[in-house]
Amino acid sequence: MTPIYELLNLSGKTAIVTGGALGIGYGIASRLAEAGANVVIADYKEQEAKDAEQELLSRGLHTKAVKTDVSDETSVMKMVGETVSSFGSIDILVNNAGIYPSIPVSKMTLADFEKVIAINLKGVFLCTKYASNLMIREGNGGKIINITSIDALHPSSIGLAHYDASKHGVWGFTKNIALELAPHKIWVNAIAPGGIATPGVKELQQKIPSESTVDMSKMLEVFLKKIPMRRMGEPDDIAKVALFLASDMSSYMTGSQIVVDGGVLLS
Repeated sequence: MTPIYELLNLSGKTAIVTGGALGIGYGIASRLAEAGANVVIADYKEQEAKDAEQELLSRGLHTKAVKTDVSDETSVMKMVGETVSSFGSIDILVNNAGIYPSIPVSKMTLADFEKVIAINLKGVFLCTKYASNLMIREGNGGKIINITSIDALHPSSIGLAHYDASKHGVWGFTKNIALELAPHKIWVNAIAPGGIATPGVKELQQKIPSESTVDMSKMLEVFLKKIPMRRMGEPDDIAKVALFLASDMSSYMTGSQIVVDGGVLLS
């Protein structure tokens, strides 16, 4: 039996975390690096990614920032290439990058819809395709973790139809690719966060009142009352579950989705 201290040890492993500069992504990158992994922070926001890189390096952790547009195939291929050049392999992929602009369908343009699908769903496909191809060639297995949402199971609010469509898609993709990659010892699972206090959520709170009739503070107040734990989650609440899935603690799991929502779906 593997000793407990070895189960969570990721030393010698290399992880990519998309959208890793802020919020949930940074929380995950931090925990994986703390567990000993080399972590590539792949993010479209170049300066924020570099700031996150410096923060982790200052703690003596192994990391590299790579500017990445997950919706662009060339950018994803470059990210994979830079990861291998820097650290030699890819063992863990966390598909976290995502956007969630709140727009009712009646006011949504085709461009609005396509942008969310491109980043949230197409991006998961591209990153999974190129990272898993490398994992297969290396022959050492691997872990892929997709960040979905409780919206993959139940809608949380009006204005997120495009987001919900993308997250339902990621959950379906997770289950199918888990079947495809299992013979290669690559386990694919998902985490469905509930309401998490991130910079993105704060930005949404600030933007919506000026753009629509939606009272975001009231909406969040109502949402909070639905959470049995009576609090919003923190990025580290998701990061700890990601560490579990990235480690040998989850050695007999694939094609699963872990809901981390403070119990909100119970209501």
